[in-house]
This record gives sequence, C-alpha cells and structure tokens, in this order.
Amino acid sequence: MSVKKFNVILKNKISSFDKKIHVDSDKSLSIRSFLIGSICQNISFAKNVLESEDVHSTIRCLKKLGVKIVKTGQKNYSIYGKGLGSFFIKKNSKLDFGNSGTLARLLIGILSTTPNIDVNLNGDNSLKKRNMKKLIELMCEFGASFYPKNKYKFPLRLQSTEIPIGIDYESGVSAQLKSAVILAGLNSFGETNIIEKKRSRNHTENIIKNNTSVVNINEGKIKKIKIKGKKSLHPLNMNIPGDPSAAAFFTALAILNPKSRLTIKNVGLNDTRIGFYKLLRNHGAFIQFKKIKKINGELRGDIYVKSSNIKPINASENYYVNSTDEYPILFIIASLTKGISRFRGIGDLVNKESNRISEMQNVLKQIGIKSEASKNELKIFGRGNHIPKNKNIIVPKLGDHRICMSTFVLAILTGIKTKINNFDTVYTSSPSFLKIMRKLGVKFEIKK
Repeated sequence: MSVKKFNVILKNKISSFDKKIHVDSDKSLSIRSFLIGSICQNISFAKNVLESEDVHSTIRCLKKLGVKIVKTGQKNYSIYGKGLGSFFIKKNSKLDFGNSGTLARLLIGILSTTPNIDVNLNGDNSLKKRNMKKLIELMCEFGASFYPKNKYKFPLRLQSTEIPIGIDYESGVSAQLKSAVILAGLNSFGETNIIEKKRSRNHTENIIKNNTSVVNINEGKIKKIKIKGKKSLHPLNMNIPGDPSAAAFFTALAILNPKSRLTIKNVGLNDTRIGFYKLLRNHGAFIQFKKIKKINGELRGDIYVKSSNIKPINASENYYVNSTDEYPILFIIASLTKGISRFRGIGDLVNKESNRISEMQNVLKQIGIKSEASKNELKIFGRGNHIPKNKNIIVPKLGDHRICMSTFVLAILTGIKTKINNFDTVYTSSPSFLKIMRKLGVKFEIKK
C-alpha cells in the first residue's frame, strides 16, 4: 500500500448534520494483533483490521522476519505464529518501520531478546526525528546492543542478546515502552516485573492475559505485571473495534458544530483510551456511551454526541496518559471555546510525529489565537465564535497525521481558507477520514 502525496484545500464551513458513522479500526490493537500473533503458537486470526500505512509497515516487517501472513477477506487476516524466539533475518538486512513509533518500539522489544538478530533499523523522515533513548536503555538492560553507541535516533543497528535476562521496570506514561518490556520479557530467562504507578494503555496485557502460566497481573492501587519468560503463548482470535482516537475528531466536530448529532458505531471504549471523552463530559459536552459489550477483554460500544456549550478546559496531568493522541484536537476545541484553557503534564508531546505543542501553536497563531507554552504546560486563550474570517491557515509538510486532521476540523468549523500540505500522512492511521467527512457534507479540494 503506497499513497501518493497530496495536499488538501478547504474554504467552506460545514452545515449541521445528524448522521451515523463507522470510523477506522483501532490502530494500536491492529498492530499488536500482528506482532503478538506472530510469536504465538499455531494460527492466529485478526478480523476488522485497520488497513493503514502503519499496519502495512507492520506486515512487511514481519514477513521479512519469516512470518507467514495471509489475507483471508476484507480486513481479515491469518497469522501463522512462529513461537517465541523464532524470527530469522539475514545479517545486515534492513527493517523499515515507516511512520510507526508503535511498530518500532514493540518490534524492537521482541527482537532484542530473539537469538541471532543483527539488523539495521530505519523509518521515514518523521520517525527519524523521534528519540529512542529510553527504549534503547531498557533493551540494553535485557542484554541487547545498539550501534552506533550513544546514538538514539534512526537509522540504528540492533544486535540481540543470546542470553536475555528478565528485568525490573517501573513504567511511566508510555504504554509503548511498557509493551516493549513485556514483549522482551516473554523470551527472557527468569521473570520480568513491571510496576505501573500511572495507568497507561493496557492493550498488550489484555491480549496475553489469558496465558495464565505466562503473565500475572495484580490490579491493585499500584498495578504489578509479572512475566514468566520462555513459556509459549496461545493463538489469538481478535476482532478489532473502531479507534477511539480516530473517533475523537468527529466527536469534536459534532460538539462544536451547531444543531448537530452524531452516532459513532462500534468504538473501542477501553478505560485507558477514553480520557478525551471523560474530560469533555466534565466540561459540559453531551457524550453518551451506548450498547457496551466486552470482546477480547476490551470494552466497545457506540458513542452518541450532540452539539454542546462547553466550558474552558482545565486538563490536569492525570489526563495525559489516557488521552495522549487527542491533545491536538483538544487544542482546537480550546481555541473555539471562549475563555482560558490549561493543559498540564504534556511535555512528552514534543517527541511525537512532530513537536505537537509548537506546531499547534503555529496553527492557532495564524488565526489570531493567543497561547503560552512552558516546558510542561500550554495555555490557550479561546475566542469562541469570534474568529476573524479574513485569515489563512497553512500547515507545512510535517508528516503528522493528527495535526493534519485537527487543522481540517478547525477549517470546516470556521470557514477559514486552509491549505494542509502532506495530507496523505493521514493514511498512516485513518484512511477513511476524508470519506467520512464527505458523508458529513464537507467540501474539500485535493491537490496533487
């Protein structure tokens, strides 16, 4: 799957709507289904998979490592597991992670404790800017080596360890680092113990927790995860729900657009993924979860949203871990809500696909929205409906899908003429975004 580069031009405000939609499938679960299925025993099945650039990068990497993956229908795949420690790739071969930080961190976790791995690692221009120091230091604790020494950005060379030993790790806000440690621990000798004081996304644990001889999870005030290495995993049978992060853009649109209603069908409602929705509800947004059920250890249901008058947003650092990906669209909501909004504990946003704090400030500055940033906080002086229409917005080629989609929402809510360069990057996570927007009545122009 290769998407040709294109830009999007927007000139018109969106009209009110009352619609039902399905968003793209969950990216985090789709990538994990392939990665974990490939190290299970026997054949795993993944249904309703997100077929995006990041997921296709995952499939390509696994096939280079000798994994057989067969597409059995639209969005459905069979993954022929090789078991733990069974990946093979010729020395000095290259794995390209594309734009996916999730794929990079999780697959490096698996490879670091897989014997006889000596491979070159790379990504696209955006991924090359992202610092992997924390990940590298953790994998070195297991015994892996990375070259050149003291270099923490791609391209890198990874040499796995022949005798991986489990480690003790106190996790922070990054679910990807926690997942990398879990996956590395699966093929390590002894036990890997993780203490989690701040609850981050738990998809990886949910997928493997039925392997009771392998993983033990204590959900106390401080969560503890114990991985017993060198024990085989049962095959998976995954059914992927819609992505709550993809749904966030349409939720924001329905809240801010007058006389609008929206039902988003079959969305993942894992409690570690819905901080965005809880935050907005606490500030006056009409958001309801309906038809809730649990499949594969994950809650899912419909999200029902209506136009709402919300208060300025006051987001403490506690929201960050469960709404990390939604901050760009939260900044848009804040800019169109009259009053001062504050976002604390957001320092890690500088190490996403772009520096999401400064780049979103650049977007808001173009329409006269004042903001103030410190190391770990952003304050936005929202103007409500009082946005001057004689402005223009230009988003440069950042390679950041969430800034592209957030700015798109801003443009159609204000009617300000907007050019978003490199909009093709949205296909890394949400290939149906423009199709859904067209269904809601949005007019846009594509420039190649």
